[in-house]
Amino acid sequence: MAYTQLLNDKRFMETLARCARREGVTAGELARRVASGRAVVTQNTARRLARPCAIGKGLATKINVNIGTSPERPSLAREMKKLEVAIELGADAVMDLSLGGDLRKNRRAILEEAPMPVGTVPIYEAAVRSQKRCGSLLKMEAAELLDVLREHAADGVDFVTIHCGVNVRSLKAFLRNPRLMGIVSRGGALLVNWMRRNNRENPFFERFDDVLKIAQDHNVTLSLGDGMRPGSICDATDAVQLSELRQLGQLVQRCRRAGVQVIVEGPGHVPLNQIEKNIRLEKEICDAAPFYVLGPLVTDIGLGYDHISGAIGGALAAYHGADFLCYLTPAEHVSHPSVKDARDGIIASQIAAHAADLAKGLPAAWKRDARLSSARRRRAWSEQIRLCLDPLKAAAYHRRSRPKKKDTCTMCGEFCSLRLIDTSRTSRPIRLTRGD
Repeated sequence: MAYTQLLNDKRFMETLARCARREGVTAGELARRVASGRAVVTQNTARRLARPCAIGKGLATKINVNIGTSPERPSLAREMKKLEVAIELGADAVMDLSLGGDLRKNRRAILEEAPMPVGTVPIYEAAVRSQKRCGSLLKMEAAELLDVLREHAADGVDFVTIHCGVNVRSLKAFLRNPRLMGIVSRGGALLVNWMRRNNRENPFFERFDDVLKIAQDHNVTLSLGDGMRPGSICDATDAVQLSELRQLGQLVQRCRRAGVQVIVEGPGHVPLNQIEKNIRLEKEICDAAPFYVLGPLVTDIGLGYDHISGAIGGALAAYHGADFLCYLTPAEHVSHPSVKDARDGIIASQIAAHAADLAKGLPAAWKRDARLSSARRRRAWSEQIRLCLDPLKAAAYHRRSRPKKKDTCTMCGEFCSLRLIDTSRTSRPIRLTRGD
């Protein structure tokens, strides 16, 4: 694989070494995984990250937090508060999906404040520009897509979603195979409409060598988007999804030959019994490239609770080999998420990722649980609250209902099992008589 130049870059290797320490592996081992394409270290050459991130084989499951303005909610201040929450709760990456307001201002503000990798979806900005310039997002110029990608890379974006698997071949598969939900990917729908309106191939696919050159110049990790992902469990693992996945598998090899780090995005709605199959197919078709899954949601009826549905699917997906989870919020499918929605979504996704890491036997995950359990055993309330995923919420629950005895909580009070056992240790030992 052609990652020699990248692995000889001093700044990149310094970042890789920091990631290796965080993961509990040697820098040499992580470098070998990057060289094989089984892992990526996402950092644009223009940035120095306080919290860099390695994603891939044998590493802790990472989570991404989507933020960004909508056309109807263009407040950058609100999105920056979501970024603050993501930083506070230890999210591994954020993506700016802005569609409203000054998109470049939004992106630069997020890049300035985020200590972790930042991703974007360049086609969104290209579509918004076209809409403003000529009244239709379908009148985008092919070159404009690449111009926007260059701007994002030059601004310091660490990874970008490129819907390059949406091409003439996968579009034909879509037209031959009716779906209940059609196309739910925003980027995928934009490109399909543009291709049909202009009778043209997807520029990201047609000019993929230009995409690779931009990524090379800035060490931008390509996240190959699944524009044909299923938007309902009724469409999961169908011919349309798999046609696109095969295109992505070929593009993974082109990325590796060019020395461009690459991850593959996965489906959004998948029933529990198909999750393992989906992970296995991606790993086989895409030669074990890191897999970034959007949930997946295991049911379509969880409106208002899709962060729970997504966490269930995410835990199972990560256990079977997914490397990167995109969070979902309670507002998914129904509204633009609030700051509280973002907080709830982050915690749900972190629980899923950590549960999978425990099941995979990662030592750091087990040590973290053991520390909290030790504090709980000792009824050391402040310590166990400090060690949990959301100390603010745990502390608020503990404060709102004060126990009569400080070493208990109001669930059991003086009947606390741990307190009873501790009390029994100070009592006189039981003396058994013959025959007992």
